[in-house]
Amino acid sequence: MIRRSLPSIFAFLLATPAIAAPAGQQTLFSFIKPTDVVQVVTEQASFPELTAEPTAEGEVLRRFTFNAAEHPNLRLTPQSGDWDWSQSGAMSLRLQNAMDWAITLEVRIESRDGKVLTSRIALPAGPAQTLLVPLTASSPLARGMRAGPPMPVTLDGQRVLLAESVNGELNAAQVSAVTIALDNPTAAQNILLGRFGVQDAASAQAAIYDGIMDAWGQYSRGQWPEKISSDQQLREAASREQGQLKQWLTKRPEQDAFGGWLKGPSFEASGFFRTEKRDGRWFLVTPEGHPFYSLGVNAVSAWQSQTYVEGRESLFKSLPKEGEPLAAYYGKRDSRSNSGANRGRAFDHGRWFDFYRANLQRSYAQPCPPPAPAAAPAAAPASAPAVVASPCPAPGLDAERWTQHSLDRLQAWGFNSLGNWSDDTLGDAKRVPYTRPLSISGDYATISTGLDWWGGMPDPFDPRFAMAAERAIAIAARDRREDPWLIGFFADNELAWAGPGDDPKARYGLAYGTLRLTTDVPAKRAFLKQLRDKYRNQSGLSKAWGIELGAWELMEDPGFEAPLPSAEHPQIEEDLRNFQNLFADTYFKTIADSLKWHAPNHLLLGGRFAITTPEAIAACAKYCDVMSFNLYTPEPQQGQNFTALRELDKPVLVTEFHFGSRDRGPFWGGVSEVYKEEERGPAYARFLNKALEEPTIVGVHWFQYLDQPATGRLLDGENGHLGLVGITDRPWQGFVEAVRKANLGVPESLLGKAAKAEAKPAAGATEPAAAKPASVAAPAAAEAGKN
Repeated sequence: MIRRSLPSIFAFLLATPAIAAPAGQQTLFSFIKPTDVVQVVTEQASFPELTAEPTAEGEVLRRFTFNAAEHPNLRLTPQSGDWDWSQSGAMSLRLQNAMDWAITLEVRIESRDGKVLTSRIALPAGPAQTLLVPLTASSPLARGMRAGPPMPVTLDGQRVLLAESVNGELNAAQVSAVTIALDNPTAAQNILLGRFGVQDAASAQAAIYDGIMDAWGQYSRGQWPEKISSDQQLREAASREQGQLKQWLTKRPEQDAFGGWLKGPSFEASGFFRTEKRDGRWFLVTPEGHPFYSLGVNAVSAWQSQTYVEGRESLFKSLPKEGEPLAAYYGKRDSRSNSGANRGRAFDHGRWFDFYRANLQRSYAQPCPPPAPAAAPAAAPASAPAVVASPCPAPGLDAERWTQHSLDRLQAWGFNSLGNWSDDTLGDAKRVPYTRPLSISGDYATISTGLDWWGGMPDPFDPRFAMAAERAIAIAARDRREDPWLIGFFADNELAWAGPGDDPKARYGLAYGTLRLTTDVPAKRAFLKQLRDKYRNQSGLSKAWGIELGAWELMEDPGFEAPLPSAEHPQIEEDLRNFQNLFADTYFKTIADSLKWHAPNHLLLGGRFAITTPEAIAACAKYCDVMSFNLYTPEPQQGQNFTALRELDKPVLVTEFHFGSRDRGPFWGGVSEVYKEEERGPAYARFLNKALEEPTIVGVHWFQYLDQPATGRLLDGENGHLGLVGITDRPWQGFVEAVRKANLGVPESLLGKAAKAEAKPAAGATEPAAAKPASVAAPAAAEAGKN
């Protein structure tokens, strides 16, 4: 460790003046003209030069180097006492990334009482900026969204970089240290430093967020090729798209009515979708007996794009006023919940606005005709004809036009399936096979495994769960029992089978969480019965677990904490595993038995696993026709152990994956993020190609059809650029072209050269009557005028 007090030891100071500090900023220390008021300590890092240097913009800053080490850092402390920042809102630091690439700084602010605030700062390459780190815990969730607008922004002529998320707690009246670090750089990294101090952050935060959304729901300060600036642009783009869709729809592989490939192996036609393994590879098989690889899209819907506006109207430059036509797209809802997905989020209830449907209205609505003149009364002068009211329908979504247009797009882009949460009207159109969620809900008991992103685990031992499952399945199967277009049902979505993390408390979170509950929870009674049947009494359990259990009844108390697994007492882990096996087996058997009764011809497509356990996977393979996983990784094989899955000998469906970026409006890049829009298409193709290499995978479903609202969806504030289509209903052209190319290559890749049907009309294919709707055949100009 190197300790420096940095008095005036420079041989000389460059004469070029530094840029003036922003109004309200208090400078505590300058790296250009250092004084003894601040003590600077470096570890695995250094100031390579004694003098400052001018930047390309004429500002004077001092170079600092983080060496290749585990945690190189710069630590600032008062020369005496503590800093009292209680009247300030943020720490400020003038700095510049001296590299040609972005680096991630770690900022740590400590107070004398041991409290700590931490933040990770993505510092982009480019000119100098003023970093602001709020002195209280903060995140974009406080403004109702998953991620905030891109940084830096220019305020009053200066670039400002606001820390997006700050975690922890601080006593701002007794600040004792500030540390700036890099995490394990593999080579030396340089930054340039200027003023260090504090600043009022409230005005800067307000300026950063005010007016960030334009009238079309786009980020007002960003620019990208597809950005819309007028309603006329929307209408012209919609008209141009129709010609392209018509052309692309004629160049699909030869297929049966359900999208099965005609060139390939033949299977028995059962009249419904089913699975079959042939020559070591699993296939989905269409009702007509042809191989089918499910290329699907989730959430193809016109009804999931609302965003809350109540209480944060300042974010929006232009919202419709009451009485205006687009005011029809306001509504009210309450999304408050204690789930992990919504925890800590503000602006989660009240009035919302739907920019997507408003943009559909702008793009496709028939303008109201002018009032028609009528014959004037005899007494009226001929120059003043009477006017009669012209009926003009209230604005609203033309559901049929939207349905057919969306299906045109999916088929033109090479998709053949509707993923979860897609509108019923799409499946009812009998053009594209679809899937359905069972959506089991009720007042049954639940078990917490930790984060509980969508809530606690349903207790399958609770009779109320069986009743809720029966009711949900009966409703889901109603009117669809004999529908050949239905591929199957999903049991649930992303249940919390394990807790967050890699330790035993996470791995066996379901068992530990159950034992902490009271005995009125059926799952705990089932666990205790399993243990009592094995050990008979507390003495046997105490010996097996290496604990002193004075009475069996002590395990019945709420809060009972089982010991951690250990090599000395292997029965602990065996018992935890046995309970989780019983739990998963009971859960999937309950659903499978009910579905066999209500919809025996349709597939049970698994539980859409995100966090899971071997016990849950094994039970799913035992009772479900297909196992399903949501995999947010560059390749499917990086998200699951497919060697182990192959041993279960069941087909696998990847039910969610995506690649997002932050350069097209919405502020979040999704769970699996790439650097820029141009990387999304190659990432999609790579994922699909790796999926095709895996003989158990029978399809992949993209999440999702539309970008999420930039200010956050109602459910949980997610605001990602994840879609094939933007909030303005314009496709991301480069991306959909890359997706289409990858999708159209699937038959040849999967079935070999015999499946080659590139750019050929479907000669002899049996096409459903609705497969070529009037919207495609109609002239583009006519389509543009539809509502």
